[in-house]
Amino acid sequence: MTGSEEKEFIDNPVSGAEDKPEAAGDGPVDLAALQAEYVAIKDQLLRAVAETENTRRRLTRERDETAKYAASSFAKEMLDVADNLHRALAAIPAEALAKDEVLKSLFDGVSATERQLDAAFTRQHVKRIWPEGEKFDSNLHQAMFEVPGTSQPSGTVVQVLQAGYTMHDRLLRPALVGVAKGDAKPAGEAGHVDTVA
Repeated sequence: MTGSEEKEFIDNPVSGAEDKPEAAGDGPVDLAALQAEYVAIKDQLLRAVAETENTRRRLTRERDETAKYAASSFAKEMLDVADNLHRALAAIPAEALAKDEVLKSLFDGVSATERQLDAAFTRQHVKRIWPEGEKFDSNLHQAMFEVPGTSQPSGTVVQVLQAGYTMHDRLLRPALVGVAKGDAKPAGEAGHVDTVA
């Protein structure tokens, strides 16, 4: 450096700084704009994390339900087998069992098969619905007819035509039932009020 350049440098140490072009974004910083951008990006990130968590929970729930009810279609097909075994056992009169040893052996074999099927249903959380004597529930029962003169309260299941079944908390098949019909009271008893003139 020459003497005059050295003196100029000492007097004005940042000379030439104004000559450099400004890089993009090196201007004055708008703090409010940066804070708004930060808040917007943070909001987007939180929403993305929440959506990912909701998706994970939904997929986990769907996977668990699929595993829980995987055997439901097979169980529905086996209900007819259970019904037929039950009908076969019910069709054999008790007197015939006492007289015929071969029939008794057949009865015992069919009974054992029915017990095995019931045990398999129990392992798969399939539960039989036999609502005789219970209050009619349209979520579990299907009324096929009304039965008058049963001396039962109206809406009570008095006959079960076919058992219903549930698997866990889902209905596989409603029970087919006959329901007690409330009998009308005789004209003299219903709503009669004596009045004095």
